[in-house]
Amino acid sequence: MTERKVAIVTGSATGVGAATALALAQRGHDLVINYSKSAEEAHATAQACRAAGADTLLLQGDVADDAACRTMADAAHARWGRIDALVNNAGVTSFAGVANWDAIDAQTFQHIFGVNVVGAFQMVRACTPHLKARQGSIVNISSIAGALGIGSSVPYIASKGAMNALTLHLARALAPDIRVNAVCPGMITTRWFVDGIGAEGFEKVKAQYEQSTPLGRACTAEDVAETVLWLIEGARTVTGELILLDSGMHLGRAPSAPGATRKA
Repeated sequence: MTERKVAIVTGSATGVGAATALALAQRGHDLVINYSKSAEEAHATAQACRAAGADTLLLQGDVADDAACRTMADAAHARWGRIDALVNNAGVTSFAGVANWDAIDAQTFQHIFGVNVVGAFQMVRACTPHLKARQGSIVNISSIAGALGIGSSVPYIASKGAMNALTLHLARALAPDIRVNAVCPGMITTRWFVDGIGAEGFEKVKAQYEQSTPLGRACTAEDVAETVLWLIEGARTVTGELILLDSGMHLGRAPSAPGATRKA
């Protein structure tokens, strides 16, 4: 059995997943790098993690497929003899918008739930025996969408609400052996939004977000990774938390004091 800790990060080819995998590698974790389609980016993430000193397994698989989830858990345990952390990051959406909230067919709805909720559940189920043996940690990458009922589409919003509820249930069910928490970012400056709404739309939404949130900044992938790392490596008395990384968006627009100016 390796003396280094071991983490599985689903959907870790790009964005938050890649940043999280690299942060864990830099802190001494060996890693399963998982992807479904972005093979070139996944190889780059694995290479970066290896350069940081991590042994890596690069595994293609859709978390909506239970067999793929079990394969990831089995492969990690076979290689390293342990699993210390699971980060459920894999996620999909459909950018429908508020005006077109009802323009989603059942197949799309079920696909989003299949990845975002069923996939997370299946990964937890596959990894739980190994995580229990290590007093491990699960971190679900959720969204402010699940807390505020806003987001790219109805099925995405509903899936993140379901993920939050799943987090709370699992925190109770798996205690005291496994801690289970979720991070709920607001807008993240990754290609997720750019691919969904285009570069021009992204810049417009980002500007609006920065003007309307108390802290006046969007979240980076590294911001999310930093919180995930804390939940995994520290936070020994924290479980069942839904941590909002939204620059205070849930508070509403902060009132401006007379003569106050927002920092650039």
